[in-house]
Amino acid sequence: VQLVESGGGLVQTGGSLRLSCAASGSIDSINTMAWYRQVPGKKREFVAVISSTKIIVYADSVKGRFTISRDQVKSTLYLQMNNLKPEDSAIYYCAAAQGDAPSFDSWGQGTQVTVSS
Repeated sequence: VQLVESGGGLVQTGGSLRLSCAASGSIDSINTMAWYRQVPGKKREFVAVISSTKIIVYADSVKGRFTISRDQVKSTLYLQMNNLKPEDSAIYYCAAAQGDAPSFDSWGQGTQVTVSS
């Protein structure tokens, strides 16, 4: 499975961005998909996850502001980010787990999100 993120950019505090992650390859095998983020020099941080049955979990830091969704026909994962804060600035990565894999085995290259104060 190959994953390609897009939609990052520079936005002011309080603004919105919508990230997309297009999947290709063995897309029928994809079960769970997620968004993670990472600031250089820090550990990669969980943002949100969605299963093939649309079970969703968010990190506490983004609950109420971010919305994860997926279009299984288009094989695309989305992250709608509203009311952005400077601490949301990071490289955002899309991840996918195939079948019953216990962890995410496919990752995108990341897209930069910068929130100015």
